Amino acid sequence: MDGFRTLDVTDEAGFGRLPPCADPGYDHRSCDYWEDEARGSKAARLDWLDPAPPTSGAPAPTRASTNPFLADAGRMEPVANPFARSGTPAIPGLVPDDDGDGPANPFAPPPRPGPAVAAGAPRKLRLLARGMGVIGSYAKILLRGEETLAYCQFGPLTAYPRAQRTRDLYPQLPDAPLPAVITCISTVPAARGTGAGLRLVEVVCEDLAARGFAAVEAYPEVGPRPDATSGATPAFWEAAGFVRAVDDPRFPVMRRELA
Repeated sequence: MDGFRTLDVTDEAGFGRLPPCADPGYDHRSCDYWEDEARGSKAARLDWLDPAPPTSGAPAPTRASTNPFLADAGRMEPVANPFARSGTPAIPGLVPDDDGDGPANPFAPPPRPGPAVAAGAPRKLRLLARGMGVIGSYAKILLRGEETLAYCQFGPLTAYPRAQRTRDLYPQLPDAPLPAVITCISTVPAARGTGAGLRLVEVVCEDLAARGFAAVEAYPEVGPRPDATSGATPAFWEAAGFVRAVDDPRFPVMRRELA
């Protein structure tokens, strides 16, 4: 045993283990750069790390349609069923459901609520948890003992509109099947050069293959300081078994086929 383990970020305890960025001007704990193609930012926003204040009105849905392949399932409004009956059931033997909006199936077990973070959790944690209950968390951390060494954000392509927009620039990329994406990889300064980031990427690739993805892509930017980028460097991805699917001088696309 080498003392390393990975942890899926699924709750506030796991979220609290995310390491701060080496550059204090950036912070993946409050980054929504990849989730918002038009206004997303990598900047540190300390207020995002606090629990959200309670809101009035109807409670937020815990699963929000639970479709992890939508760009932001958490923003969807529930859609009314025009075929649902109200009032007295029309079919003998069936009883109205708990909401009184239609008949329930007495032969089916009651639905179990899927895992979800609290509505008042930090905004970034709610973004990372959009796929829980269907496909899994969108973040992992690598630990050695209780020390966090590296962080990785990933998920289906359509969870990250900016990745899709980057991909749209290159029609030569295969569009079927759509790949998963790794948008962020970060290693704490003390662990750089130890292979911690590569170790975490390997675990993420194994996880994505188990979730049914046939390929994974990453979108590094050539030129910025290492502390100012969330996408690592092309050389890092090549060391992780990726190839240059698009050899752009500034925004190459790195791709790895998953077994």
